[in-house]
Amino acid sequence: MITHNLFSYGTLQLDTLQLENYGRLLNGEKASLKQYKLDKLKIADAKVLKASGKEFHPIAIKTNNVNDCIKGTIFEITEKELIETDKYEVSDYKRVLETFSKGRKAWIYVAKVVVTTTENIK
Repeated sequence: MITHNLFSYGTLQLDTLQLENYGRLLNGEKASLKQYKLDKLKIADAKVLKASGKEFHPIAIKTNNVNDCIKGTIFEITEKELIETDKYEVSDYKRVLETFSKGRKAWIYVAKVVVTTTENIK
């Protein structure tokens, strides 16, 4: 079975969302990713709004600034679960492969285009 590492910094860390999307709770390890910051994205997709219960989701933006860092969890998921995750994430996100500390690679959903708001998520 093919497995993937997926870095989540937002709603995919919620137990209820994992159960709804994957039918199970995911095992994960805390991680952080440098040269990224979080911003807010207003969600309009009704299915995603219902699943997460949140109108605004965090969205990762690559800054290339060594002082920027986001924290989250790296989960191990199956190929099928990765495809389901692609369906869950709205079209404002794109999936990219990044390298974390100790050379570990994981998929992360990032902004397709740079989003500008007046307030960053901490």
